[in-house]
Amino acid sequence: MAQRTVVFGFYGSTLDAGASDKRWDKWRPTVALCQHDDLRVDELQLLHTPSSKKGAELVAKDIARVSPDTRVHLAEVPLDDPWDFEEVFAALHGFSRGYGFDSTTNRYLVHISTGSHVMQICWFLLTESRHFPALLLQTSPARAKGAPPGEYRLIDLDLSRYDRLARRFGEERQSDLAFLKSGIDTKNAAFNQLIERIEMVALRSREPLLLSGPTGAGKSQLCQRIYSLKRARGLLEGPLVEVNCATIRGDSAASTLFGHVKGAFTGAMTARKGLLLSADAGLLVLDEIGELGGDEQAMLLRAIEEKRFFPLGADREVMSSFQLIAGTNKDLRALVKRGTFREDLLARINTWTFTLPGLVERPEDFAPNLLFELERAGNRLGKRITMNQEARDRFLAFARSPEASWTANFRDFTAAVLRMATLAPAGRIDVETVTGEQQRLLAGWRDAAAPAPTPLQHLLGERLREIDPFDQVQLAEVVRVCRASPSLSAAGRVLFSTSRQKKQKPNDADRLTKYLARFGLHWSLVTAGRF
Repeated sequence: MAQRTVVFGFYGSTLDAGASDKRWDKWRPTVALCQHDDLRVDELQLLHTPSSKKGAELVAKDIARVSPDTRVHLAEVPLDDPWDFEEVFAALHGFSRGYGFDSTTNRYLVHISTGSHVMQICWFLLTESRHFPALLLQTSPARAKGAPPGEYRLIDLDLSRYDRLARRFGEERQSDLAFLKSGIDTKNAAFNQLIERIEMVALRSREPLLLSGPTGAGKSQLCQRIYSLKRARGLLEGPLVEVNCATIRGDSAASTLFGHVKGAFTGAMTARKGLLLSADAGLLVLDEIGELGGDEQAMLLRAIEEKRFFPLGADREVMSSFQLIAGTNKDLRALVKRGTFREDLLARINTWTFTLPGLVERPEDFAPNLLFELERAGNRLGKRITMNQEARDRFLAFARSPEASWTANFRDFTAAVLRMATLAPAGRIDVETVTGEQQRLLAGWRDAAAPAPTPLQHLLGERLREIDPFDQVQLAEVVRVCRASPSLSAAGRVLFSTSRQKKQKPNDADRLTKYLARFGLHWSLVTAGRF
C-alpha cells in the first residue's frame, strides 16, 4: 500500500491572500502546491492565526476546486505576532506535540514558502530536530508565464545524503583539527581522538574547559588555537586574556583578576580594570588555577556562574560574559582533599576536562614534531635548516629511548632542536651535532634529578665521608639548631638545656664552639646563608 502524502503549512497572509477573481491570475503558494501533476497531496494541514481564519477558509475552497482529492484541515494556532521567535516556536512546537504522526502509512512534508521569516526558521528547526518527521517542501513561481503551479523542491535535512556537503563538512573539520595541532601530522591515536573531542566541544559549548597535563605538554599553545578557531567561527568577539595564576599569588591576586577602584587600598592611586573584565565577550585562560588563594577562588566561582562580580573596594557590580579555560599540572581533587582548593569551584570548571599526555607517551609523534620544530627553528634563525638521514635516525632513536626523560616535554624538545639548528654547520644538522645535544640533555636531566645537598654535605663536602653515621646524625641536629637560633649562646642554651642545670657557671657558647671545632666548623660558617 502506497504512503499518503501529508503537507504542513502556514497560511500566507500576503502571498496566499486575495478574494476577487483576479486571485487566480497570480501565484499563490498554498494553492499551487496542490496543482502539480507529479506531487499528490492527500492531506493539507493548513495552520493559521485567529485573524486570518477567513483567508485560510477561502484557500481551502480554492484547493477543493483544483484538487478535489486533497483533504484540507484548518488548524488555528494561538499566535499574535508572527515575528516573535519565542511565540512562533512555542506555537509550532505545541502543534507537533499534539499531532499523531504515523510514518509507516504517511509521508510528511513541511511547506516553508509562506509565513514570516521567523516562521520559516522555526519550521526548519523543528523539522531538523525531528519534531516534524518530514522533508522540507519549497515552492516558487514559474520562471516563464503559462505555468501556474510553478516549481517545487524537496529538501532532506539528513546531510549524510548529500555527498558533496558531507565531504565539504568533513574537509572543514579536518582543517580545524590540523589547526588545533599546529599543522603537525600527529600519529598517536589517543592524542588525535583527544583533539577531535576538544574541537567538538570548543565549537559547541560555552561551558568552562579544564586542561590538565604535565608542564610543557602544550596547554598554552592549545588555548591560543582554540581561541583563534572560535573567533574565526564568530563564537567570540572579545580578546584572549591569559594569566599564570602562580605569578599573581598574594595580595595583588584579587586586584589583578577582578580589578579595583581608586582608593580601594593603600597605593591604589587609580582604578584598575582587571583581567576578568578585560576578557568580556572573549576567552579567559587561567593557567595553574590550583595556585589561586581561597578568596580569589570564591570570587571566581561567582563570576563564572553569574557573570558578575565586585572589583575590590567597589559598591557596584560589573558584568563580564567571558568563556573560561583553566589549566593545571596538579591533581585538583587531591588539592580539594587537602583543603586548598574549593570543591564547588572544581565541580563548576570540570564540565569538560581534557588531559594532555606528556611527550614520552606519544612516541609516534617525535618524527612529525621534529619536522615542525626544524621549520620553526629555520624561521627564527632566518635560514633553511636541514638534517641528514643518519643524524635524523640517531636523534629519533635517542628521543624514544628510555634514557631520554623529556622532563619538560615540548619545552625540552623545542629547545633541543633550536640549539642543534643554531650550531649546525651551514644549516645542516649532522651526527656530531646530535651527539653533542644528547650529552647536553642527559647531563641536564641528571642534574635535575639529583637530590639537593644536605646542610652537612654543603658544609663538609668530601670530608663528610670521614665522620661516622652516629656523629653525622648528632651534628645534623646541632647545625639545624644553630641555623634556627639568633646567637651562639642561644643555640648553646637549647642544645645543653639539661646538663647546664648542673653547672654553677655554664658556658654554653664555649661548649658549642669546641663541639663545632671537632669537625672543623665554626659559628659563622654554619650560619652563613641560613636556609
